[in-house]
Amino acid sequence: MVMGFWCGIVAAGFLLLLGKWDLVVVEGYEFNGTDVSLLESLSYLESVYGVSAASPHPAAGVLMVALTLVQGAAAKGAVCLDGTVPGYHLHRGFGSGANSWLIQLEGGGWCNNIRTCVYRKKTHRGSSNYFEKQIPFIGILSNNAGENPDFYNWNRVKVRYCDGASFAGDSENKAAGLQFRGQRIWQATMEDLMSKGMRNANQALLSGCSAGALASILHCDEFRELFPRRTKVKCLSDAGLFMDATDVSGGRTVRDFFSGVVSLQGVGRNLPRTCTNHLDPTSCFFPQNLISNIKTPLFILNAAYDAWQVQESLAPPKVDPRGNWVSCRKSIDKCSAQQIQFLQGFRNTMLNAVRGLSSYRQSGLFINSCFAHCQSERQDTWLGKPSPQIGNKAIAWAVGDWYFDRANIKAIDCPYPCDRTCHNLVFR
Repeated sequence: MVMGFWCGIVAAGFLLLLGKWDLVVVEGYEFNGTDVSLLESLSYLESVYGVSAASPHPAAGVLMVALTLVQGAAAKGAVCLDGTVPGYHLHRGFGSGANSWLIQLEGGGWCNNIRTCVYRKKTHRGSSNYFEKQIPFIGILSNNAGENPDFYNWNRVKVRYCDGASFAGDSENKAAGLQFRGQRIWQATMEDLMSKGMRNANQALLSGCSAGALASILHCDEFRELFPRRTKVKCLSDAGLFMDATDVSGGRTVRDFFSGVVSLQGVGRNLPRTCTNHLDPTSCFFPQNLISNIKTPLFILNAAYDAWQVQESLAPPKVDPRGNWVSCRKSIDKCSAQQIQFLQGFRNTMLNAVRGLSSYRQSGLFINSCFAHCQSERQDTWLGKPSPQIGNKAIAWAVGDWYFDRANIKAIDCPYPCDRTCHNLVFR
């Protein structure tokens, strides 16, 4: 997923949707063997999920939304890795949603050392010079009531991601020409949106996908503090529950990687003190150590067999030198019984991490037993015909019911392979 964008993945047509929408076939899952970190970016799989500029030829009728650069950001030091100003895409709300705001933080991995950050700053994950001028709004960003029944007429914003540390760093490396200013980007962008009417919101939802979902967790309570108490404010994390898990070799691949991100980009000073007062900064970059202390209502949407975590945290090639996991990494249906047992252990770890939220009515959960990653930004998984469900309820309806307090949503799927509504990814 990660290497796909950065390291020469061979992919011409990246997405094929099969007959019953139960499989998503990703062509060209081949790496060129360069040493750019597998964890540098999530861009490849995100291109599958329909996030920013996912398709150069969007379907007819899909809303395309123009880029806005954040005015005055440079004066605040709120800049991308290469020093360019950040940006977002805003589609104005209307009717009953005119004073409601949905903020979607873009994902796109991280960079954990000078080499990968220098590489990243020459792409749209590190420089606004490479931002697409227009991107499609689908899934939770759609303006179609049939596709996005609860949020279609809200002010909907896609905040672009160009810092490489989930909008949380604040440092620099002058010798390499790198600015690590994610925290300042977050603050400057929120200030700009507040000046454009968000301060008058009667309802607001902060959401994000993947690295952006981690950011929505990190900034959830900060987002709440932007508004008066009368404003209804909640947060949604989609595929952001990155686990501090043991990989198939017994190591800690993601922990080692996150340690580099946190130390390089000066993330520690911006992490919640409710965590850093008793844990090290790297531990406090993992959502499992944060979510129990978040005061603002939070919804966790995650695949129990998260495709990215299987491929790049649990069984990346570097810890699988004999290639025992090659087939399983590409398709969960190709996993052996022993591998499925290992993945069930990962699922149990994830469920233990969210157990505390189960007793809080204000929290929401939708943990489905799918091989997927980011399900709110792709139309067929957000609300399609058919789409993934738990208890006959699609993701869009579950999130809406939770946000508007229509139901107490604590949806935990049965273990794989019982769920036949999944849109599982299959890599070729």
